[in-house]
Amino acid sequence: MTGDAGISRGLLSASDSAPLIVWRLIDGKRGHETQTLGLVGSLRRSRRLVCHDIRVSGTKTGYWRWLRGRFPEGRSLSSPDLLLGAGHTTHGYLLAARRARGGRAVVLMTPSLPYRLFDLCLVPEHDGPPVRENLISTVGALNDITAKGIHDAARSLILIGGPSRHFQWNSKAILQQLQMLFGTESDRQFTLTTSRRTPADFLETLEQLHPHNCQLVPLSSTGKGWVSQQLSCCHHAWVTEDSVSMIYESLTAGCSVGLLKVPARGKGRIVKGVEQLVRRGWVTTFDDWQRTGRLVSPEVGFNEADRCGEIILDRWFPSVS
Repeated sequence: MTGDAGISRGLLSASDSAPLIVWRLIDGKRGHETQTLGLVGSLRRSRRLVCHDIRVSGTKTGYWRWLRGRFPEGRSLSSPDLLLGAGHTTHGYLLAARRARGGRAVVLMTPSLPYRLFDLCLVPEHDGPPVRENLISTVGALNDITAKGIHDAARSLILIGGPSRHFQWNSKAILQQLQMLFGTESDRQFTLTTSRRTPADFLETLEQLHPHNCQLVPLSSTGKGWVSQQLSCCHHAWVTEDSVSMIYESLTAGCSVGLLKVPARGKGRIVKGVEQLVRRGWVTTFDDWQRTGRLVSPEVGFNEADRCGEIILDRWFPSVS
């Protein structure tokens, strides 16, 4: 359990209100933590806050804590204004913490419990959420990316995923698309990285092709924040269609986004989410790029964490004029 004191009190005037106290419940999964981190970052850009990260584990334990109204992990902390959690493990703990110490419980996904139990649910639209007063439909999951940087028009980032339950995978087909991309845009400098799902033989085969205008940086050679830093420098981002979170992160960063084709396994909610982005004209399919030779301009101002943060502040913590 760690504490974050936020912005120093010495830098603020006497008229400033007390900081928001946020308890961020985390389950150790990077994707979930990125969502709540993005929301905390948005709130911090608008308001002073103190954020405490509290690690939780054991779904059944969370439910028992809720039933008993106990949350010992927070006994030494100031009572929260907001409780944030993503991942099914956090749901029982969110309700336990609220029952024990108060605050507003915000879940960043379709909850495993009835919506009415939470003060607010931030649910991706591709999950098909109902219309409720305590629910905000979001375009994809929240992330901690911000649109900043130079976005060099001569640079492109390529983000490669791998086999998943929503998409099939064909390394040969992806490599053929990359060869066409490198050859057509020979004056552009590409940087390519992989993910935990990328088959080991994919990068080996790509290295054998020796693309002169592409730097290969496998996941093992990247560090924390590497992708964010690259997105802030590159004008274009090419993402395999299975890497859904990377698609939304690239959009949030302000990049023009192209999709490398990966066959879908049916018409599940994740696939439908990608198709919605195509219909909105926010991303460019590989076929459309072949036809036009360009990517659509980035969607200006796309940042779901900031949008949700503004709604939360306006609804529960309006500024005092």
